[in-house]
Amino acid sequence: MPINSYIYRKSMKILKSTAISHPNIAFIKYWGNRDHDLRLPVNGSFSMNLEGLTTKTQVIFREDLSKDKLVLNEEEASGAGLARVSQILDEVREMAGLKIYAEVISENNFPTGAGIASSAAAFAALALAASKAAELELDEAALSVLARHGSGSASRSIPGGFVEWQVGDDDKSSYAFSIAPAEHWELADCVAVVSTGHKETGSTQGHPLAVTSPLQTARVADAPRRIEICRKAILERDFETFASVAEEDSDIMHAVMMTSKPALFYWQPATLRVMQAVRDWRAEGLPVFYTIDAGPNVHVITLKEKMDEVKAKLVGLEGVKDVLTASVGGAAKLLED
Repeated sequence: MPINSYIYRKSMKILKSTAISHPNIAFIKYWGNRDHDLRLPVNGSFSMNLEGLTTKTQVIFREDLSKDKLVLNEEEASGAGLARVSQILDEVREMAGLKIYAEVISENNFPTGAGIASSAAAFAALALAASKAAELELDEAALSVLARHGSGSASRSIPGGFVEWQVGDDDKSSYAFSIAPAEHWELADCVAVVSTGHKETGSTQGHPLAVTSPLQTARVADAPRRIEICRKAILERDFETFASVAEEDSDIMHAVMMTSKPALFYWQPATLRVMQAVRDWRAEGLPVFYTIDAGPNVHVITLKEKMDEVKAKLVGLEGVKDVLTASVGGAAKLLED
């Protein structure tokens, strides 16, 4: 290597950053886009971040790479997954005026592609780490928009606590923000894992099918009512109302999925078993409700003080392979490299 080139490389800044973020569980669901390329939703949504479940992502812009590289859970990835990551990196490169490729190293401490919002956590962490590595200073709204371009739900994993994602009028105005911090309400999510396998139809492929269901129009039209009820219940810590509207919204979304063409059936026998058990426990006085994203695993929400009791009950149900627990989580954040 010529000595001038060596000196130049030694004097270069290291364009590297690491971030962690949490998956989120939606109480008012996101299903269907009005713009698939920008992932602009047809309705607003609500969620909470899940403390203890994390995605850790490091981004390193390197001059010696001939293309972007993605290592996910210690295995090099290619195809559609790498293409989605490169799309976000391309946006960051354009904003920062960078012309070099990046290596992205990401790992989850929870199942990937099984309906526990792994893509939400992944693209939130990627948006934050990549923009920081490129020395961009993006505010929370801009980070939420950037993350949304990779995965719609990722927009909600940027802010902390209890989060609303507003529909917005255009690309820049469709972003998520916190309506209450994590400490506002001590809730817990007990995720009943009935399958750790990667689902056959991911959310990205499922969203375009929403319009083929005769129920989607009614679901979207009624969304503002459910959103208002959900927001009020969270702010007032009204568990009974919260449980009712969240279960209703989850059931409606899956009804749309099941009546799409082709139909999407994410529920498994164990999924239904958990759903029925949760309703029985609530009828007996236990503060608990279920909500299910695009997958077979069931998020069972309760008060944090009841988390251990609910976990023990779930472990005893046939078909439940594991129970992950999480309290309300904070915002995506940077780590010291």
